[in-house]
Amino acid sequence: MKNSEILELSTEELVARIGEERANLTKLKFAHAVSAIENPSRITKVRKDIARLTTEITKRKSASASE
Repeated sequence: MKNSEILELSTEELVARIGEERANLTKLKFAHAVSAIENPSRITKVRKDIARLTTEITKRKSASASE
């Protein structure tokens, strides 16, 4: 997910997307623990997407608090 896509989402959509990505990360980790997944770099990619989403939420909270 690109930063430009993240900026277009509303705060509610960001929260929902974080939930989806965390569930996806859990599934990937479990699948990788049971047997090697085809592309283990997907785990890192999902973790970074979660970090980008939470960073954007934090930015929006701090911007609204400073106003």
